[in-house]
Amino acid sequence: MECPHCHEEIPSKACPECEGTIPIESQYCMQCGAYLDEDEAGTSDSEAGDDFDDRVLCPDGTCTGIIVDGKCSECGKASTVKV
Repeated sequence: MECPHCHEEIPSKACPECEGTIPIESQYCMQCGAYLDEDEAGTSDSEAGDDFDDRVLCPDGTCTGIIVDGKCSECGKASTVKV
C-alpha cells in the first residue's frame, strides 16, 4: 500500500471481512468499515455489544477513523455529517 501524499510504502494487511488492503495499525477497514480489534478476535459486532451499522467513516479517504461527537476518532478532522 502506498501513501497518497509522500508515496512511501505503508506496511499493510488484508481486511478479514472484505480482503481490501489496509494499513497494519488500522482499527477499521477503509473499504468496508469492519472493526479490526485484534484483542477481540473471534467476537462478532453483535457479541461485543457495539452497533456498527450506523457508524460514519471519516470524510478523509485515507483515514481509518469513525466520526464520534462530530470529529474523527483517529485524525480529529471535523465532520459536516450530523451523527
